[in-house]
Amino acid sequence: MLFSSISFLYYFIPTVVVFYFISPKGLKNTVLLISSLFFYAWGEPKYLIFMLITIIQGYCFGLLIEKYHNDRWAKFFLTVSILISLGLLSYCKYADFFLTNFNAITGSSIPLLSIALPIGISFYTFQILSYTIDVYRREVAAQKNIIHLATYITMFPQLIAGPIVRYSDIAKQLEHRTHNFSNTAIGIRRFLIGLSKKVLIANVIGELAAISKSPSEPSILFVWMYAVANVLQIYFDFSGYSDMAIGLGKLFGFQFLENFHYPYSSNSITEFWRRWHISLGSWFRDYLYIPLGGSRVSKWKWIRNLMLVWIATGLWHGAAWNFVLWGLLFAILLIIEKQWLLRHLEKLKLLRHCYVLLFIIVSFILFDASSIAEAFSVIRAMFGAGNLPLITVESSYYFKSYALLLVISTMGATPLPAKLFHLAQTNPILERIFNLLEPICLILLLAVNTAFLIDGSFNPFLYFRF
Repeated sequence: MLFSSISFLYYFIPTVVVFYFISPKGLKNTVLLISSLFFYAWGEPKYLIFMLITIIQGYCFGLLIEKYHNDRWAKFFLTVSILISLGLLSYCKYADFFLTNFNAITGSSIPLLSIALPIGISFYTFQILSYTIDVYRREVAAQKNIIHLATYITMFPQLIAGPIVRYSDIAKQLEHRTHNFSNTAIGIRRFLIGLSKKVLIANVIGELAAISKSPSEPSILFVWMYAVANVLQIYFDFSGYSDMAIGLGKLFGFQFLENFHYPYSSNSITEFWRRWHISLGSWFRDYLYIPLGGSRVSKWKWIRNLMLVWIATGLWHGAAWNFVLWGLLFAILLIIEKQWLLRHLEKLKLLRHCYVLLFIIVSFILFDASSIAEAFSVIRAMFGAGNLPLITVESSYYFKSYALLLVISTMGATPLPAKLFHLAQTNPILERIFNLLEPICLILLLAVNTAFLIDGSFNPFLYFRF
């Protein structure tokens, strides 16, 4: 079940909200847990077993780690828990990748497992890992109530597309949280903003990306339209899902941390990764990069640490060599920035921004491609190496048709709209008008999104590889 679906908007979420708010305080987590399991089972009930194993082993080993925290057994239990979690993830996500490469290297013909990747497994695996590791570090207490822990792992708002929620961030909220009209209103507004980013922008821009990627008359203009539409679609789709998750969390009394902060406004790749998928970047920082020694080691060990983290980041996004290369390219550029590049670009802010955007546009072609060869073919064509015409009648038509949306979405990916809105709210008259019109605008926004979902057939789910 997707957030951007009629069944979710008009059947699932209203039913859950009603049962949640009429249930007594002690049963609210149970309602969320049952709802989340139903939400997950809607699309693939057979993969519930992996989630249930993750929950049960995390719960049991969390208690054992805490009980034996002064003993070497704590490290043993943590190791076993990590191996189980990563073992399930590897079996589902990386087994065929390994077998394919093993067969290619050795000339073997071992049959592939052909396992359909359970949706959200990368997200909930990282959540249980952070929980058991934090219990081992004595940063959080082990959760004694399995319903509370299961609610944390399965919570449907952030289950399939993040953000990756740390147990330490919501441990208290699992047992004590407040519900009021203000939080409910904020949550609904945030959800509808995210839904609009997904349905009204990402899906429409995604249509342009699909058309431009495989046109009947290829041209350089088409290639660039695909590349630009691709990065805009990924941003609005991913950040839209994060907005919806944060809004739904607010509706149920949870405060999820922000996951995106206008990443395309960055002036360096280092800054970009502080703004893009913040929960994933901070997870790798705290649970892999810093334990390896971070930057407090020799230069070569620091480079090694960075390379390992970014190979892992690439593989987290997908089990394919193009994702590995995607991660390595970011690692190399981060090293170059820290060692040399940023010093020379410090006073050239516009040039810095242009270089960041160009690299992101090019690198995300690797993210979208089905292979490295396909990605390089597109990149070569972008810079005139594919013997393509600069422009064709078809590419000119689509460029004119989508030009306004490209401009609007580009502006929407910057802080400018939010700044203008906050500036307008400093005017008491405008603020009163906004407060008066907001409910009407939100209802209209829901109606427009509904119309698009009923009428449109293009509603891709970009996170099937996660």
